Amino acid sequence: MTPFQTLTTHLLRTQPLSALTRHLEFEVKGVARFGFVAGQWLSFKTNKPDGEEITRAYSIASSPSEDNRFALCLNRVQDGFMSNFLCDMKEGAEIRCQGPFGDFILRPPLRDTIFIATGTGIAPLRSMLHWLLADPARHQDKQFWLVFGNRTEQDIYYHDEFLALAGKHANFHYLPTLSRGGPEWQGLRGYVQEHVPAIVQGRMDMHAYICGLDKMIKANRELLKGLGWDRKSILYEKYD
Repeated sequence: MTPFQTLTTHLLRTQPLSALTRHLEFEVKGVARFGFVAGQWLSFKTNKPDGEEITRAYSIASSPSEDNRFALCLNRVQDGFMSNFLCDMKEGAEIRCQGPFGDFILRPPLRDTIFIATGTGIAPLRSMLHWLLADPARHQDKQFWLVFGNRTEQDIYYHDEFLALAGKHANFHYLPTLSRGGPEWQGLRGYVQEHVPAIVQGRMDMHAYICGLDKMIKANRELLKGLGWDRKSILYEKYD
């Protein structure tokens, strides 16, 4: 498909991931094939009641597929018209978008890779991991780590899904970490950057893909550069 094409999509399914977060699945109508690269984003357009056009960008949270479908993972933002509009959409409703855009995508040649996310920053990394692990020829038995930081256990989006992926693929290591985990939490605690050194262990021949808020990204980039990593090996996308 050509860039900047305006697409008409309709909502197939919507489900809550937490009190303020939803997983939305859309289908693109009227195109022979909707193609994108894992990690890219779409720009959504709608109009406020006063006629003002609103445009917002959201990462695709699903792997490229043959069925013209894609998913989003998004938070309701207080006073955020678009995020609330999307979260309130009813199944079957339509919305326009443009894309795909973005170069936060997997870089060849494939290396052992650490994926680092907080909150809805998981969206493009979920897309990448599902695409990689769907075909042995894609992942080539490289080792992948996902360090996913959230506040509480209720905030871990796609938790069971990532546990199942880790159970199925010995080369995928899923490491959720909580900054405010309850006493029953058995996993890692603290912020994502606290767990990165133990994974990379002095190695500089890996890739890192980081997605979330600026403060978290900055902390991890500075950490990895301090461990001797080339900045070109550290790819990131900011959500603020």
